[in-house]
Amino acid sequence: MDLIHLDDIRLTLGKGAARTEILRGIDLKVAAGETLAILGPSGSGKSSLMAVMSGLEQATDGKAELLGKKMADLDEDALARLRGRDIGIVLQNFQLLPTMTALENVSVPMELAGDKEARKKAIDELQRVGLGARLDHYPSQLSGGEQQRVAIARATAPRPRLLLADEPTGNLDGATGAAIIDLIFSRAAAAGAGLIVITHDPALAERADRVIHMRDGVLADA
Repeated sequence: MDLIHLDDIRLTLGKGAARTEILRGIDLKVAAGETLAILGPSGSGKSSLMAVMSGLEQATDGKAELLGKKMADLDEDALARLRGRDIGIVLQNFQLLPTMTALENVSVPMELAGDKEARKKAIDELQRVGLGARLDHYPSQLSGGEQQRVAIARATAPRPRLLLADEPTGNLDGATGAAIIDLIFSRAAAAGAGLIVITHDPALAERADRVIHMRDGVLADA
């Protein structure tokens, strides 16, 4: 079963003279365990495509299946449960809650999803990303690289089937970014998850099994 199956996906925003076609007929399949990089310049539609793939944005037209489920048949609650259980997401700007410690940022989402081993899993994953000594630190007490490690732990601790990373090194310096790339690929492999990386960085893209180029809302080499 494919993790992602998109058929002629289109996304249009705005109305009248302001109407803009963001995605223009996207066809894409991603197999279980595959690592895929979607490479393209800013404004090419990469982040919009990830939003559609994760169910955060509803396509204007076309058919989309996520983990074998037709997304058109799922309401917002069902999509949220699917993301919480089977999909990990890592973003450029970390998206950590400032009033929660590193441990809480990782464990609380799992607790809310009903995982009784949430704290144990969170501690284990934070140790695996090198933050065993930072469990009780708040985001403001962590460097950018450390914050992204927390975000990776939050994404991978539930052992998702699919990991999505949108420009995960965009706010980091070169050396820190390289370490984060290594970590994302290794933790995805450890979780047995498929990995889709959205990036404009050819060096990051080369790490993937397959690279697809995106420009003006269209994919090449899919």
